[in-house]
Amino acid sequence: MPLTHTRDLFAKALKGKYALGAFNVNNMELIQAIVEACEEEKAPLMLQISKGARQYANPVYLKKLIEAAVSLSNIPIAVHLDHGDTFDLCKQCIDEGFTSVMIDASHEPFDKNVEITKRVVEYAHKHNCSVESELGHLVGAQFDEGEEGGAHSSSGHYTDPAEAVKFVKETGCDSLAVAIGNSHGAYKFKGTQHLDLERLKLIKKALMDAGMGDYPLVLHGASSVPQDLVALVNKYGGTMPDAQGVPEADIEVARRTGCTKVNIDTDLRLAMTAAIRKVFAENPKEFDPRKYLGPARTAVKELVRHKVRDVLCCAGHAFD
Repeated sequence: MPLTHTRDLFAKALKGKYALGAFNVNNMELIQAIVEACEEEKAPLMLQISKGARQYANPVYLKKLIEAAVSLSNIPIAVHLDHGDTFDLCKQCIDEGFTSVMIDASHEPFDKNVEITKRVVEYAHKHNCSVESELGHLVGAQFDEGEEGGAHSSSGHYTDPAEAVKFVKETGCDSLAVAIGNSHGAYKFKGTQHLDLERLKLIKKALMDAGMGDYPLVLHGASSVPQDLVALVNKYGGTMPDAQGVPEADIEVARRTGCTKVNIDTDLRLAMTAAIRKVFAENPKEFDPRKYLGPARTAVKELVRHKVRDVLCCAGHAFD
């Protein structure tokens, strides 16, 4: 079936009180694993492509891989630019037929963020494309690369509810990524730390009270960094001390509170890396990529199946 527009997926997710899984892709095995899992679980899906993924795999290759996946699948699939950092990059993706783009100028002062986002919104809406923007700083590394050795940003700050209302009104963006203690990478927290879910509720209420209805919020940096996968990576030669992510219980509350889209990337990397390391450790003579990428694909598929079924609760909603 053809691509489904992001706004249509959002509308159904808001009505059904579930969250959409937005999974980052950059190669064939990831796309196959994600789409197959969602197909089998009958879950609507957003495939995300970052600036880094476009540089790594070439936009034409990614577009053709996604076209193949869409042609073989019956579930609704949207394609989204994750963390677009310039108007020109967003424009390229809009012109290529993405159903939505993210412009991330959250590192800029508020007024500059508004200016850049508004420009993208004006172009995108003329071309039937939705726009996500971000307000506040995540406390990890931005723009896809994710880890930077697990360093945390010292300048991170949370999204202010009143500013969120002002930002959405002035830009006209279709969804808003919020900073509530979430962060990119595999080293999200030190000690026991959770999302500021009360702040999330206040942001949602402020937008509702301002007459914006059930406005879709987005949770970035939402990988839970499963400790069984971290243990496997470490068991088979990796070095990932103290890696930890957002508790899945927090993500479930965020979903119920109004996060319509939940981004997942780091967990996919962990599942793939753990499986590959295991093959190499147990079969050091192996050199056939199919023999280690196959198990890696299976591991990612099972992870995605768990996310859409048990955390995001979008399984079974593909044909609502």
